[in-house]
Amino acid sequence: MKDYNDRNFNARQAKAVAAKQAMLQRAQRPPADDAMVLQRKAERQAIVAAREARSEAKARAALEQAAREEAEKAEQAALRECKAREEADQAVALQAEQKALRDARYAARKKRKA
Repeated sequence: MKDYNDRNFNARQAKAVAAKQAMLQRAQRPPADDAMVLQRKAERQAIVAAREARSEAKARAALEQAAREEAEKAEQAALRECKAREEADQAVALQAEQKALRDARYAARKKRKA
């Protein structure tokens, strides 16, 4: 069945050339000052800026978390040191008390012998 619009070879050839030109135009890049291109570029820049802002916020949060952990470690070290000092003081006090008891027993023994 023949196409009723294409009556001769020249018409078909012109139609094929027009179709090729339409495909080439669709494949071509739009000009840089086109509104759609500028809108896409602005959207991409907004996305990149948002991504960078999230990245910076995440980095700040990580630094703050590290600082909090460091402060907590320092606080725990200070508590351990204070506890160790108290234990050492208690040990010294216990030794002094034991020495006083020993001295008292020694003095009592000397007194009994004398």
